Formats: sequence, structure tokens, C-alpha cells
Amino acid sequence: MSLPPSHTRRRLNLAACGLLAASIAPASALAQGTAWPTKTVRLLVGFPAGSTPDISARILAEGLAKRLGQSVVVENKPGASGNIAADQVAKASDDHTLGVLINGNLTSAKLLNPKLPYDPAKDFSLLSLLTTAPLVLVAPRDLPSGADFFLAARNAGDKWSYGSVGIGSVGHLGIEYLKLRAGNFDAVHVPYNGNPAVITALIQGQIQMALVPPGLALPQVKAGKLQAIGVTAGRSTLAPDTPSLREAGINNFELEVWTALVGPARLSRAAQDRLAREVPALLREDDARQKLFAAGWQAQGTAPEGLRLRVKSEAAILGGIIQMRGIANQ
Repeated sequence: MSLPPSHTRRRLNLAACGLLAASIAPASALAQGTAWPTKTVRLLVGFPAGSTPDISARILAEGLAKRLGQSVVVENKPGASGNIAADQVAKASDDHTLGVLINGNLTSAKLLNPKLPYDPAKDFSLLSLLTTAPLVLVAPRDLPSGADFFLAARNAGDKWSYGSVGIGSVGHLGIEYLKLRAGNFDAVHVPYNGNPAVITALIQGQIQMALVPPGLALPQVKAGKLQAIGVTAGRSTLAPDTPSLREAGINNFELEVWTALVGPARLSRAAQDRLAREVPALLREDDARQKLFAAGWQAQGTAPEGLRLRVKSEAAILGGIIQMRGIANQ
């Protein structure tokens, strides 16, 4: 059998290469994932509208909608210290459901409750540490201030109480940690469905203290409705006129509240890669940073690895508090 002329062979080889490239292209495109997002993105928040995680989520949603070219809507799913929303994110079957979670959902929830319906270590794609803030210890104005506040707390025994957004929250574990650092006062824990309810209870004198983010604490302090005993992480630009708890005699007490962006573990690589680019870029913008600062947050916008490191280190600290104080979820 004779071979075709050389120029014919070249045309056949080029055609074969074209067919091979065509056969490979769909597989390559599939491996990389389709463009994302293709519809509205949902941001689930485990606390009511007006809470600090909600504020963080809404500023994020506004900026992301512009960058992604799709609507980004915040849906509030309050309850169980944010774990209801976290569970819904973990079990989301679509590619457009994300969550703005707080410390406890990712660090202490499973330590407190082994029967938690989701596993923070396995059920999420960790996307970015969004915001951080110190906590402000606030109290009604008719109580003592500074070091005298803690003396009064010790003398009050279990007649005093403190509020938080739920068992295992940073506000809850933070006060239990503070008890160890401030001489083992015995204030009783009262959980509420969000920090706005905690603030209301403080103003009405139903509880005597709470650790809350500065965005919620300082407006009430400036309005003369509450007093700030101290801020947890030393003097802060978020609370420049507030003394640190160290100044009230409380040493070695460093604790922050933070929010994080997560998706379900099955979140597509296309979505993860897009968010890994857009979220840090958004939180470097002056507009977003200023809005978050005005709301009492320091913008972070880390890569996924930054969030993983924060979760690991804080889980060790909060786990120690849970063990030392014998805290268990009911």
C-alpha cells in the first residue's frame, strides 16, 4: 500500500491533532469547573439582623455582589449559638450557599456537644477569616468600675449573672475564663438569642455583665446607658477611650471575637478559587474596611490557610477552658 503524498500526510496529522484537542478540552474544562457563580449566592448567618456577625455579612455581601456580578443575599437563621445556620451550610447540596460563622461554630461547638449534627473539622470548606475585634466587658452604670467591679462580683456570689449569645459562644467561654483570671467569682450564665438581646438585658439591669464586641458596646457606653469595665486585647483603636482589663488588674487575658466565611465541604474548586481571590481583595478596599471599622470590626480577609491556623490555635485555648470549667452542652 502506497503512502499519500507528504503534504497530504501533514493535513491528516493536523486534523488528528485537532480531533485530539477537541476530545481533551471538555475533560480539561470539567476538571477546572464551570464559571461561578451562576445564580444568587446565599450567606447564612446564625444570629438576628443587627447582630455583629450580621453586620459583617451584609458589608461582605454588598461588596461581593459587585465583584461577582451576581446578587448576594444574607439570610438570618438564629438559634443554638449560630449552630443552626452552620449545620445548614454544612449540609447544603448546592454550590451557592455559604455561611458567615463565629468562633464557637468552628472551634468549640463539637467539644461542647459530641452529638453536634455537623463536624467543624470535616464538613466545611474554610475560605477566609473575615473580621476580628476585641471584646468589651460592659456592665450597668450603677455598679462599681475598674478593680472594684471584680471585688463586687466576688462578693455577690451567685446573685450576679452574665449574658452571652449561647452556651459555647466566645462571650460565654470568655466570662468563664475571666472568672479564673479574676478570682473565681460566681456569676451565673444566662444565654440570649443574639447580642442585641444581651445589651437590652444589661440596660434593664437583668444581668450584671457581658463580653460583647465594641460595635455594640460603645454606642451604649457613649449614650450613658452602660459602662465599659475594660477591653480584652489591650488598648484597641476600635475602643480608644476604653481601658484594658489589664488596667483593672486582670492579666494574661487575651481573647477576640471573629467571623469567618465558609462553604460546605463539597463546594466546587471554581467557587473556592474565585472566593480566595475576591474576598481578600474586597477587604483590602478602603470602603469596606471603613464600613467594618465603623461597625466595630477590623477587616482581615485572609487566605484559607490563615483561617485554618486561627481555628487550630483557638480550639486549643477554648478546649482548655471547657475542660477547666467543666462546661458541657445540655
